[in-house]
Amino acid sequence: MLTVDYERLGLSADERVLDLGCGFGRHAFEAARRGAAVVALDAAEAEVRQVQGVLGAMLEAGELDEKASAAAVQGDALRLPFADASFDRVIASEVLEHIFDDRSTMAELARVLRGGGVLAVTVPRCGPEIVNWLLSDRYHGEPGGHIRIYRRSTLWRRLTETGLRPLGSHHAHGLHSPYWWLKCLVGVKNDQSRAVAAYHRLLVWDIVKAPRTTRLLDRVLNPLMGKSLVVYLRKPLAAPGADEAAGVGVLEGTAA
Repeated sequence: MLTVDYERLGLSADERVLDLGCGFGRHAFEAARRGAAVVALDAAEAEVRQVQGVLGAMLEAGELDEKASAAAVQGDALRLPFADASFDRVIASEVLEHIFDDRSTMAELARVLRGGGVLAVTVPRCGPEIVNWLLSDRYHGEPGGHIRIYRRSTLWRRLTETGLRPLGSHHAHGLHSPYWWLKCLVGVKNDQSRAVAAYHRLLVWDIVKAPRTTRLLDRVLNPLMGKSLVVYLRKPLAAPGADEAAGVGVLEGTAA
C-alpha cells in the first residue's frame, strides 16, 4: 500500500532513490521494481534486516533486474551518511511526526537531494489525527509514537525554509481514518475487538484485491478524511556539474 504517488514523484529507471524511515520497505520495494537504485534507511535494526531479506528474495524471484542496486542500511535521520546531492528522488513517509528535531531532518533531506530532484513527504493529516489524539492518549503517548500534529501550512513552511520549492499535494488512505478512530475508541492494543478485526480484514482485502468499489470509495474519501497528507517539493538547480561531482560513488558498496 503506497502513500506516495510515483507519477507525481516523477521516478524514472536508473535514478537514485532514498527511502528515509523506510519501515518495512513498501516504498523502497516499489522503487526497486521500477528500476531505480534504491537505498532504504531506518533507525531500527529489525526493520533494516527485514527489508534486506525481502530485497534479496525479490532479486531471487526475478522481481528485480539482476543488475538492480538496492540496499537497506541503518542510520540517523539527523545525520544522513550520504554526500550532498546524492539522490534524484527522496521519500520520507510517516517519519517526521516521530522526530523531535524535525527541522534538522528536513535540512538533511534537502541536502542529499540533487538540484532538480523531487522530495515526497507524508505525515498524518491534521483533522483525522486530532480525532485519534482525543480518543486515545496511548495512540501518541508511548515511546516512538507521534509527538506532533502538522498543520498543512506548518509543514509547507518548514520544508520550504530548506530552500525547496512546492510542487503540489494530495491526501491518501481515506478508508484508513475510520479504522484508526475505531482502534483508538476500543483501545489501540485491544486485540479482542471484533469490529477492529473485521475492519482490518476489509483493509487487507482492499490492498490485496484492489476491487473497484473500495478503490472508488477511497478516492471519494481522500479529500474529506484521507489519513495522510502528501506533499511534493523540488530542489532548485545548482551550478552546472555541481550535483554530479558531489554524488559520485555515493551508492558504492551499498548493495544488499
